[in-house]
Amino acid sequence: MRALLATFFLLVCGPALADQPADLPPADRQAIEQVISGQIEAFRRDDGAGAFGYASPDLQLMFDNPGRFMAMVRQGYQPVYRPRSVAFGDAFVADGTLVQEVAVIGPDGEPRLAQYAMEREPDGTWKISGCRLLEKPSPGS
Repeated sequence: MRALLATFFLLVCGPALADQPADLPPADRQAIEQVISGQIEAFRRDDGAGAFGYASPDLQLMFDNPGRFMAMVRQGYQPVYRPRSVAFGDAFVADGTLVQEVAVIGPDGEPRLAQYAMEREPDGTWKISGCRLLEKPSPGS
């Protein structure tokens, strides 16, 4: 499982080239927010199959099944697994990948910035192809 997590981390957190603001049509922005919100709601319900369904085909292939996916999320992504609050921020393009920022307050009360890598599927829908968590300073610090 640790090797799998390391592979996941490398795929999502590889070196970034210059970030560019994403010029998204409102419909795409709304669709992306719905996908991320849907996955977070599935996490809150412990609906592994539902949460797994929002993952890109490559991510699903990497984790093989909803149980393995949920185990990874519970272990390393508590702020998005059980967030106290969620606020959508900016979207940008890094290395050709659309990234949606989401400010979350985790169950420990600590602020984090979740950066969701998004992938448009051939049918036009959006899927989550990865997520990384960054520390986010508290206001006034």
